[in-house]
Amino acid sequence: MRERKTADPPHSSTNLSEGKEKLRLKQEVGLISGVSLIAGTMIGSGIFMSPEWVLHHMGNPASSLLIWAACGLLAVFGALSYAELGTIIKESGGEYIYILRIFGSFPAFLFAYTSVILVRPAGLAAVCLSFAEYAVAPFYPGCSSPQVVIKCTAAACILLLTIINCLNVRLATSVMNIFTAAKLMALLVIVVGGLVLLAKGQTQSFQNGFQGTNARIGAVGVAFYQGLWSYDGWNNLNYVTEELKKPEVTLPRAVMIAIPLVTCLYLLVNVSYLAAMTPSELLSSGAVAVTWGDKVLGSWAWLMSLSVALSTFGSSNGTFFSGGRVCYIAAREGHMPDILSMAHVRRLTPSPALMFTSVMSLIMIISGNFTSIVNFFSFIAWLFYGMTISGLLYLKIKKPELPRSYKVPIIIPIIVLMAAVYLVLAPIIDQPQIEILYIIAFIFSGIILYFPLVRFKCHPRFLQTVTLHLQLFLEVAPTTKDTN
Repeated sequence: MRERKTADPPHSSTNLSEGKEKLRLKQEVGLISGVSLIAGTMIGSGIFMSPEWVLHHMGNPASSLLIWAACGLLAVFGALSYAELGTIIKESGGEYIYILRIFGSFPAFLFAYTSVILVRPAGLAAVCLSFAEYAVAPFYPGCSSPQVVIKCTAAACILLLTIINCLNVRLATSVMNIFTAAKLMALLVIVVGGLVLLAKGQTQSFQNGFQGTNARIGAVGVAFYQGLWSYDGWNNLNYVTEELKKPEVTLPRAVMIAIPLVTCLYLLVNVSYLAAMTPSELLSSGAVAVTWGDKVLGSWAWLMSLSVALSTFGSSNGTFFSGGRVCYIAAREGHMPDILSMAHVRRLTPSPALMFTSVMSLIMIISGNFTSIVNFFSFIAWLFYGMTISGLLYLKIKKPELPRSYKVPIIIPIIVLMAAVYLVLAPIIDQPQIEILYIIAFIFSGIILYFPLVRFKCHPRFLQTVTLHLQLFLEVAPTTKDTN
């Protein structure tokens, strides 16, 4: 790890072996790819699995639909707030780079440490395991799939994603575009099926829709967690700002296309589920989309398993694409080992960071001890989302003179900040759990690494030699940032 000099101009770079050529990531992500990255990551396994849990915590169909709508609105507000941040701080890295530039090195390191080591790999491992479960299910009809087969398939999925993302950015975005189109078609099948059922008069689930609503503060918070897991990915475009074509235009436009589209689809899909099943049937379903397929599609029900597999693979690709960038940017800023900040000299992809993310995800799949971590993913995420949004409010109030091509009304980040505070505190106040204490302890364990390695730069001497050998082996070189 190294300390970057803040006096360096934005377009400075490390020269490549005597030459003066600057190495940087390509600007390959346009509007369509941006929409695909957001929508493709958001639409994963959540919409096929989470509806029963939202219904379980809220107690009735009408209030659960309100939660889904509120989650979509919150995602839109959050993404619009991030869009303004992205036009002020035109660097990749999402929350990490915003926290670094506004609050300084220490909180940014804690975010990078938590995200790179824990949150991103755990989320990727969870989505890949969901993909594996649905992908191997047809080979084991009538019984549970062996765990070793599921884990091997999930590991193969991660390795395939690593190869795709290391080869070419355009190839990775093409995969996102294709799988996003496929999963949108799958959701449209569910929507059309639901509309047909409603036209036939199957509206029993919506009668007395608000009866038995569970309004406890903790229950509503956990229901939001379940819904927001399905919306996770609304901020993914901010992780690749430097790779966007015309980011000041592409970023807000992609947000306003992708998130409302996903929200409308989620609401219509939930209505379709409730038209095909009673609330009790939905609650007892282990896989809502598969149960829906059995009831509505009959002999074509296998399409739902295929759709979920395609959806989760596409979502894991988006998660991998953006997650590797957090590791890459943190290393470039001196908060991770130097080798992770380098890019392949010909392919121009951050291959060391992608490989590191892959290794961490594989470790979590092999160990299998990440379930409780994923259950509290939203707690960690909204803790840092709240910090990032408070940074935007600081810039809007204290530094309104900063140039920005897009401005969000100040009431929107205020609403997002209030929601973040609620989502972090509500489950703790209503039903405190020891796992939250473990997560907080893990976040602050980064102090042990920050002060010796980053603050005081006490690096082992052999680290530079290891970095040089890895650099030659992986054919990578330091990069310069492109702040457009």
